[in-house]
Amino acid sequence: MSFNGRLAALPPGPFARLATLLGDVKPGRDPITLAIGDPSGTVPDFVRAALAQSAASFGNYPAIAGSQDWRNAAGEWLNRRFALGGAIDPEKHLLPLAGTREGLFSVLFPFMPESKAGARPIVAMPNPFYQCYAAAVLASGAEPLYVPALKENGFLPDFAGLPKAMLERMTAVYICSPSNPEGAVADEAYWQALFTLAEQYDFFVLADECYADIWFNKPPVCALPVRLSQSGGFKNLLSFHSLSKRSGLPGLRSGMVAGCAGLIEKFRAFRNVAGPTVPGPVQAASAAAWRDEAHVTANRLAYAQKMAAAERILSDRMTRPGGGFFLWLAVGNGEEFALKAWRDQGVRLLPGAYMGREISQGKTQSNPGFSYVRVALVNDLSTIMTALERIREIL
Repeated sequence: MSFNGRLAALPPGPFARLATLLGDVKPGRDPITLAIGDPSGTVPDFVRAALAQSAASFGNYPAIAGSQDWRNAAGEWLNRRFALGGAIDPEKHLLPLAGTREGLFSVLFPFMPESKAGARPIVAMPNPFYQCYAAAVLASGAEPLYVPALKENGFLPDFAGLPKAMLERMTAVYICSPSNPEGAVADEAYWQALFTLAEQYDFFVLADECYADIWFNKPPVCALPVRLSQSGGFKNLLSFHSLSKRSGLPGLRSGMVAGCAGLIEKFRAFRNVAGPTVPGPVQAASAAAWRDEAHVTANRLAYAQKMAAAERILSDRMTRPGGGFFLWLAVGNGEEFALKAWRDQGVRLLPGAYMGREISQGKTQSNPGFSYVRVALVNDLSTIMTALERIREIL
């Protein structure tokens, strides 16, 4: 099948589907959107300064591996944040990304075999999921496998429960923790079991941990320290982190991937050809952001205030997530509720089904997101409180 043919198997994205759902329907009140997870915040002064001071580097091609200053800052953050004791070598274990989504999409291409266990390779992911996972799998020629993330399994997919024939064809697994959209957090036992499975069936783990610094009661258990303690290294693991979420800087388009030195080396070679470099001033601003914790703490406090407001307003209708900035709100029929919220209250929400796939073909209610809407708590506190009060009126 051609590249275009493979991508044709991907349905329209969730926001295109939402636009179709709402169509020409007029909002019942002044519109507020809680549909898009756009963590737009105040740009720290030190980021502005770093961009200005390094503007001359726009005159040079940036290195695919990042500047020495960026590598040092990123490696220091990883070792400090995850208590790795210096196990991350900035020359071997990490790469800059032009936005984490770019890395999550492109990472499969240098690693995808023509076949595995005599058949088309499989890449598994949670269901619901971040849409670029599926796009990457289809574009790379692999078969996507959507593994349900349900309330009864803590909204974390049970990869170990897959049939052996599927596991033998597995090339990679995407896992998001804290998860988008549910805010579920994998514990140490979950990570250990996943890495054991990866070793047994020779696949690698793509840990999307972009929300790792947005948490409420306690920091989430993360992939790098678990893998290090389990194996003494980072074999079979690539972990992705984002300044869009950590620092509230989505327009910077800057993230990183870290993990197994062998995987990083092969990914770097691919990127040298593909050329998705990060501009010098963006690297300078990113290095400053990775080194600073005060703005991250302030962002986390702001999200905690928004989550506390949601708990007061929605009371027993919601469950506090372990991390991230989304509510995964059970409403019966997410699509119908999203339409009603817009028509009656002017609140734009994302139907959960638009992030998922049906487990049983033709049975819409088998989609793990069918009963939910995703609510993004990324506006200012006053706007969020107004929107949540409106939602409560129709719950």
